[in-house]
Amino acid sequence: MSWKRGIRWCGVVFAFACLASCQVKRPGDVLSDEQMEAVLYDYHVAKALSEQLSYTENYKRVLYVESVFRKHGITEAQFDTSLVWFSRHPEAFGTVYEKVNARLKAAKDQVEDLIALRDNKPKESQPGDSIDVWAWEPVYRLTGMPYDNRVWFELPSDPNFMERDTLRWNVRFHFIGGDTAAVRDSLYAPVMGMQVHYAKDTLLYDIRPIFRSGWESLSVSADTLGQIEKVSGFIYYPRQASRRILLADSVSLMRYHARTDTTQVGVDTAAVADKRPVASRTLQSPAATRLKANP
Repeated sequence: MSWKRGIRWCGVVFAFACLASCQVKRPGDVLSDEQMEAVLYDYHVAKALSEQLSYTENYKRVLYVESVFRKHGITEAQFDTSLVWFSRHPEAFGTVYEKVNARLKAAKDQVEDLIALRDNKPKESQPGDSIDVWAWEPVYRLTGMPYDNRVWFELPSDPNFMERDTLRWNVRFHFIGGDTAAVRDSLYAPVMGMQVHYAKDTLLYDIRPIFRSGWESLSVSADTLGQIEKVSGFIYYPRQASRRILLADSVSLMRYHARTDTTQVGVDTAAVADKRPVASRTLQSPAATRLKANP
């Protein structure tokens, strides 16, 4: 039995020796995967920043890259040697670059969030059809008093907006307290409006008063007006004779791409039936491109 056990152990040792011989041998002057990931991330950031320099500051591009080497305590020769080794081992290089790309994307998203926060503008919308591009709060409470009597938004277009897109603004209204019968009076009724600005100073708009609690939707679309430049809209709540409060919730702004295949099912037929005709006009000046609701 002892000789059988010896043979078994010899087989185990031989198997481990084979596995060790099959492993990729890395020279001592080549960076590890973790080091290469960190260096490549900073390297790409430095290259991107250096490309923003003016012509008179081109000499600083080399300094940007050298600062990366100093940060990680390596030389340019060691970086080049590591690049050559990784290029000969694509599986290891692919794994490293997947992590680098993930870090770069996360940093890009963070920068976009900060820019949107600074400029008080939404980020780029998601691509695709039937996308909710509403970028603000989903719930608003209006009292009709100054500084608390309106909701207003302006959404610039981005590369994900297409010609012939349909924009549909959906809001659910609730009248809380006060004399609900007074809602029928247009003097106290809220007003909801949306307008889509197209190229060549042309816009389409839809506007309506709100007389009851429930869902309301505004839809705007055009076939021949070209590219959308921006979408804007408002909810205006006049000062009330009673203490009635208006609650607007579940706010969404849906963007639908035009259907090119006639066999595809269109947008919600009930929604289409609820559409109201919209008016179009050509603006005389840029100052006239925004509707304003004054208290």
